Amino acid sequence: MKIVAMIPARYAATRFPAKLMQQLGDKTVIRYTYDATVATGLFDDVVVVTDSDLIFSEIVSHGGKAIMSKREHESGSDRIAEAIADMEVDVVVNVQGDEPFVKKEPLEKLVRLFDDTTVQVGSLMRKMTEINNVQNASEVKVVVNKKMDALYFSRSPIPYRANADIDAAYYLLRRWH
Repeated sequence: MKIVAMIPARYAATRFPAKLMQQLGDKTVIRYTYDATVATGLFDDVVVVTDSDLIFSEIVSHGGKAIMSKREHESGSDRIAEAIADMEVDVVVNVQGDEPFVKKEPLEKLVRLFDDTTVQVGSLMRKMTEINNVQNASEVKVVVNKKMDALYFSRSPIPYRANADIDAAYYLLRRWH
């Protein structure tokens, strides 16, 4: 089974433009993310998919792999779909470009899901422990069914609680810190 990690990397991010090219110690955020993903040893290939010459050069000039994509994509998943259209892969793991502290263990759990040939899509999530994160647009929320299958993702609070007395559990997409 060929497993690849694709890192969508948009330069002109809405909430923090050029975030991926910010220095974090001795490297840029995107290089830390790329290097940490490679270091997990879980993937046959790790590729940054970007619309930016700057990000492309940052990765390639340091020995990494990058692919240029169109700028018009609405999401990182769309960017990845363009990049893998002509690739022969069995599993694609979408690692967010702004995750410089990505760890092996959660990615390994995600990859293991695909040992079950009926699984087509998987996402990491964690139960939200601080209610303040519900309003945080940087945290992607997910609605799940009783089997913990994801039904809906949003940066807005979901479900919307008109009555604060009703107890609701909130889940976030897994972050690495």
